[in-house]
Amino acid sequence: MAQQSNGSDRTPIDAIDRRIVAELSRDGRLSVRTLAERVHISRTSAHNRVQSLVRRGVITGFGAQVDRKAIGLNVTALVVVRIQDAPWERIAEELAKLPFVEKVQAVSGDIDIMLTVSAPDHEQLSQAILRDIHDMPGVVSTRSHLVLYETDGRPPAQSLDIWQ
Repeated sequence: MAQQSNGSDRTPIDAIDRRIVAELSRDGRLSVRTLAERVHISRTSAHNRVQSLVRRGVITGFGAQVDRKAIGLNVTALVVVRIQDAPWERIAEELAKLPFVEKVQAVSGDIDIMLTVSAPDHEQLSQAILRDIHDMPGVVSTRSHLVLYETDGRPPAQSLDIWQ
């Protein structure tokens, strides 16, 4: 995982940086040479710009995208969580530590937190939701929605190269 910025460097990214981020989001294993060729800059400039993007916290890491079902996580649910009598930040951090919880998002409206939870089967998903999530101190209620179909859209980083 890359070192994250402390947030003090808010230098805006330019068109070349956006193209670099877009290319790396498509294939994080690109060599500096190939990246430089694709964005039409020197290898040295490509290397320096990637390092700057990492240092500034624009690029927060490099990793593999994994098919849930290929690793045995066959059922996914979106879980709406309402909380009370506890700071949402603390609850969000605790929820993120639970097995099978992939993503934790604080949201607006009449709910507090949205979770993406994937498990090997319905029984383990039910246990994760009813035992681990619903019974957590500060959680008032949960509502689950099974994901029946999912397809990827265009990740935000891949839209960066079309900005004007």
